[in-house]
Amino acid sequence: MNDMKSTLSTLWIFVMFTMVFADIIGFLNTGFLEQMIAMKPHEGLVLAVAVMAEIPIAMIVLSRFLPTKHNRRANIAGGVFTIVWVIGGGNLSLSYIFFATIETVALLGIIRLAWQWREEAQE
Repeated sequence: MNDMKSTLSTLWIFVMFTMVFADIIGFLNTGFLEQMIAMKPHEGLVLAVAVMAEIPIAMIVLSRFLPTKHNRRANIAGGVFTIVWVIGGGNLSLSYIFFATIETVALLGIIRLAWQWREEAQE
């Protein structure tokens, strides 16, 4: 059971690193920073982005400490929300498509592992 918790947590770390580097490399796209500055997003939008970004961050820790039943549900829900975030919040640059594909495959792996994690493996 602890192996599954470690596996899920490690996959969330992988997803987070991929998301961070996708954003960092995205800054290299011509005009990206200028567009972000000109956008002047409302504080509510910035908060919504922060909340969505916190989901995969929190899943790193929650995957290790939640009991199996809640862990399964949280990983499935977190995976689905994060896939929606990755696909809906991205752009069409080749680098973003590359990173988003890797993130989505990893997230589908998380969802599948959590889905197949049986209750009898509970602590």
